[in-house]
Amino acid sequence: MKHVFLIPGVLLFSFVLLSTTGFVDTQPFYGEYRPILMKRSDLEKSVSYHPDGRALTNPGKIYSHPPYIYINERYKGIHIINNADPRNPVQEGFVAAPGCIDLAVKDRILYIDNAVDLVAFDLNAGKVTQRIKNVFPQPPAPDNTTYIGPDHDLIVVEWKKNLSL
Repeated sequence: MKHVFLIPGVLLFSFVLLSTTGFVDTQPFYGEYRPILMKRSDLEKSVSYHPDGRALTNPGKIYSHPPYIYINERYKGIHIINNADPRNPVQEGFVAAPGCIDLAVKDRILYIDNAVDLVAFDLNAGKVTQRIKNVFPQPPAPDNTTYIGPDHDLIVVEWKKNLSL
């Protein structure tokens, strides 16, 4: 009869012991990709215009707003291409915006996601005119892994493939 109470007692003791140790996985597994993080304060200063442009390396969405074509460089920003002469397109610049994967244009205002924020960028003035914080969720990894970190001041701006897998 003693053994009937011994097993539930051991299970209850084990449960209480394990639940009070504060065990937390401090090395979360992200899967095939790992997040590249940026501080909120750095993110808010990260959108900038570069008149010399840059080479296309990882193009994403393409947006046409004649005579311009806007090409997203995944997680990096937007290429601005003047396509007034389709036989001779001219790259006019690049808007760097970490975490950028989408865009829209109205008049000469470029609307982009700067990771979790929505940013209005005036193409004539070459600067951010408005920022609405936390409009979007953290960008997911290509394998749909999401980042859930302990520090709310860190924001995912890119995902890199893990080389150790």
